[in-house]
Amino acid sequence: METKDLALFAEVARLGSFAAVAKARGIDPSAVSRIVAGLENALGLRLFQRTTRRLSLTEAGDMILARALPLTEEMDRIAAEARAARRVPTGTLRLTASVAFGQARIVPLLPGFRARCPGIALECLFTDANLDLVAERIDLAIRLAPEIEGDVVAAKLMPTRYRVVAAPGHLARKPLHQPADLARHAVLMFALRPFRTRWLFRDPAGAVTEQPVHGDIVMSPAGALREAAIAGLGPALLPDWLVDEDIAAGRLAHCLQGWDVTATRFDTAAWLVYPSRSFLPAKVREMISYLRETLPGARLG
Repeated sequence: METKDLALFAEVARLGSFAAVAKARGIDPSAVSRIVAGLENALGLRLFQRTTRRLSLTEAGDMILARALPLTEEMDRIAAEARAARRVPTGTLRLTASVAFGQARIVPLLPGFRARCPGIALECLFTDANLDLVAERIDLAIRLAPEIEGDVVAAKLMPTRYRVVAAPGHLARKPLHQPADLARHAVLMFALRPFRTRWLFRDPAGAVTEQPVHGDIVMSPAGALREAAIAGLGPALLPDWLVDEDIAAGRLAHCLQGWDVTATRFDTAAWLVYPSRSFLPAKVREMISYLRETLPGARLG
């Protein structure tokens, strides 16, 4: 016995005719008759007295209708609220991103998002751990990687590139013109191991060179490494989204601009990641649209 069958039974009782219900629903009257008969068989009760000219509830039918009406009315309210939720973004959006990306790129955009969607409450979990989206009830994650694996939906938000940067004052004391010049620098190292042994350089012709690096300062998150580079403690390998504003403002210099550089893979990106494409909530759609529209370098589709 299903709720939708009870709803049809209640509609038959209200309209007093199988044919009227069939016309209202655009189905064959025999289909209505079969559903009511199936409901009677499931309950072991006769719900209607039927004649060629009249349809009326039995005593059992009256009793079942009294129980069914509150249930079907509540289901109608739930369906209406679900339709409204798909149209109007409300509820709590749980979003996760890395610490540096969240602080540098997401937080500055939140005032505009709140103005656009005041009905959405936000829970922003900025961590360098990849949280389990289902277990942690995450609605939307922004992950930085060459590609996304696993049973999730992923869409590229923006390409990312790495830059070798250093404070102008540091470079005045110790210039940096070629990747090999890094041998004379104690570089600032990100805590992930690939960043602590060698950096990869690709020239315009596509040739890749491994340049060993050394240093005695290891930091995370990336925002702390950025601050250390600005303070003149040495060159650092950092993503464009974190340092381009500092380069434009003169706080950092972009070194070795003739090469692509990375510690892992050259083609990386920021990805929008969410658990399922089915019935994507309006609150998630709104955040995705907003990020694509407002985040510098983001792709619109």
